[in-house]
Amino acid sequence: MTSRRASPIVAASIAMLALAVYSQHGTPANAGPVAARASLPLAGKVVGIDPGHNGRNYTDPSYINHPVWNGREEEGCDTTGTETAGGYTEAHFNFDVAEYLASDLRAEGAKVVLTRTSNAGVGPCVNQRSEIINRAHANVAIDIHADGGPANGRGCTVLEPVADGPNDRVIGSSRAFGRVLIARYRELTGMPLSTYDGTNGISYRDNLAGLNLTSVPKVLIECGNMRNSTDASRLVQPGFQRLAAHAFAQAITSYLQTAR
Repeated sequence: MTSRRASPIVAASIAMLALAVYSQHGTPANAGPVAARASLPLAGKVVGIDPGHNGRNYTDPSYINHPVWNGREEEGCDTTGTETAGGYTEAHFNFDVAEYLASDLRAEGAKVVLTRTSNAGVGPCVNQRSEIINRAHANVAIDIHADGGPANGRGCTVLEPVADGPNDRVIGSSRAFGRVLIARYRELTGMPLSTYDGTNGISYRDNLAGLNLTSVPKVLIECGNMRNSTDASRLVQPGFQRLAAHAFAQAITSYLQTAR
């Protein structure tokens, strides 16, 4: 079979059409998923998520209680976390929100690093959780928790690191992220600021391995008080958990788009 060459007029028309497609969409017509992913707001970013505790921590107290170095002193490897009066555990809440958040972040192009991938295990210890996120060189990280405060106390708190050596270089960036996070979480969920912890929703902590040992910008958020009936009635709802995750994702995106 003899091949036929396109006439100069046809070839020019094809070239003009390709140029029009490129000009209209900003990418070549055959760029496909690679170009689309590159245009996502978190493309190339790494986000660490630490869902506090684990669903079976209670089954191995000798492991969970063994001491680890937290950057200033020894603390227990982990705890079981708290729960609502109805028995819904903090570990379950933390993991559910983390999964929703991971999904939101991946949809924006981020690489997500989780410190645990199920709610049916034990650990890892709090120092190991920091190491997992540090090794991934996350651009930002969030520790997800819910509090076990006084039954008459309500609200959310962001726990911020205090300089102790390992985290010295990320104190300012962690505090900047914390301000964005607490504002967005309150705005989207309507959860009030804590009535019993911190000042204006911020608490500075020097006794937590997750904050003491971090080498990346990181904060811990107490999403509400599981021992308070009003907070608990919201925390157990999947709809609220999704809303919390959306707030975290928006805060992370906003922070990373303005961080230097």
